[in-house]
Amino acid sequence: MEINILIVDDHKIMREGLRNLLADKANIKVVGEAENGREALALTKKLKPDIIIMDVAMPGLNGMEATKMILNEYHEARIIALSMHSGKQFVTGMFRSGASGYLLKDCAFDELMDAIKAVHSKHTYLSREISDVLVREFVSNMDGTSTNTGEVLSTREKEVLQLISEGNSTKIIAEKLFISVKTVETHRQKIMQKLNIFTISELTKYAIRMGFTSLDN
Repeated sequence: MEINILIVDDHKIMREGLRNLLADKANIKVVGEAENGREALALTKKLKPDIIIMDVAMPGLNGMEATKMILNEYHEARIIALSMHSGKQFVTGMFRSGASGYLLKDCAFDELMDAIKAVHSKHTYLSREISDVLVREFVSNMDGTSTNTGEVLSTREKEVLQLISEGNSTKIIAEKLFISVKTVETHRQKIMQKLNIFTISELTKYAIRMGFTSLDN
């Protein structure tokens, strides 16, 4: 059975490298490439891939929110996170959003193939490093020491927060999200109230810390 794959990464060289590697594999077909989360959502609706290899930290719409939106509309897709980030905010964020696997970008190609096969068979795949992250998070939850304040924000508020932290003006955010300037201002006010953060610089620091955006992406 042929496995149709969509590659999502904001770096062209990464997309091209993956496409070339996967092209040599039997029963694997790369049906499309996307450079950001919004494009991934549109292409998923059009191409209906079996597996999406998803970068996590991308400008405009990160992999966590893109994963959530894609799976809300297309339940059959299976998503493998492929990221340079191993922080728990990225790992737990992707799995909370519905990802079925998580690998680091420095993994061997054979491991990516193992992940594709496992996820296509409806299993979950974790690299050893990512397993360690999730175990530590599980233990901290048992101890009652873990908090995830990012969950107080709605999906739309997270989108607005990411765009704010990336330096977009209110007008640009409104255009990107197809909403009014007044609505953006209302979201920003609610975000600040929920987080008890009232400056753009502190909001930016919070967004980076929670994995909503990454300046070194």
